[in-house]
Amino acid sequence: MNDRQRPGRLAGKVALIVGGGTGIGACAARLFAAEGAAVAVADIQHEAASQVAQSIVAAGGQSVAIAADVMSEESVRAAVDSAVRQFGRLQVLFNCVGGSLPADAPVTEVDFSVWDRTMNLDVRGTLLACRHAIPHIVAAGGGSVVNMSSGAALRGSGKAHIYAAAKGAVVAVTRNIAGTYARHNVRANAICAGRINTERIRRTYGVPGNPKPGDVNIDEVLKTYPFWFGEPEDIANVALFLASDESRMITGAAIPADGGRSAY
Repeated sequence: MNDRQRPGRLAGKVALIVGGGTGIGACAARLFAAEGAAVAVADIQHEAASQVAQSIVAAGGQSVAIAADVMSEESVRAAVDSAVRQFGRLQVLFNCVGGSLPADAPVTEVDFSVWDRTMNLDVRGTLLACRHAIPHIVAAGGGSVVNMSSGAALRGSGKAHIYAAAKGAVVAVTRNIAGTYARHNVRANAICAGRINTERIRRTYGVPGNPKPGDVNIDEVLKTYPFWFGEPEDIANVALFLASDESRMITGAAIPADGGRSAY
């Protein structure tokens, strides 16, 4: 069997990507579709989600765009239900919504107004998607939940303490989901990403060769951690593996995809 005849790694599966309109989520949506999944692209930026879905359909895949605001439980519930109505089932959930605020800082300095926005977006939004998607994954006979965390959850050198707390919470709840739903053939894992070349990172931190003033000198960091600054495809490939049956022995894990910065 040659590569063109081989079924895709997600053939026959239906995936919902929350935050699939831009960045890592958009890259993952196209990759999942190329590997045979029918993909529901959910995003608060509906036009961006529509463009991703249209590109998938134009390439011969199956996709639909869904408006979703993870700050609203009703919006998340409606998005999950819409994906299931469109494709008849759900086996993969990739939660790819999150972010930090420029005002985040060490605990002795941070204004705790940062707390509500960060926790609601990063933690509550992830939990809401899991809350409403997992029953459908169970009904489909099992599948995979992939949640986006951060290398900030794994190391003690970060200055954004609220963001680190939020992403640490994502790791913790992912482990609990794995333990609770394993009996239903549902796996759950978290990806702890480093700095990835997305619009938010470019705006907040800059890129190699053009860092933002006041941030770490990324060019110096890359001398020690040459894999620390990555592309959306780098994380989408990890998500694809975790979504596929190839990773059936992995659940409850926090996968460091931060170029080694949390390890050495």
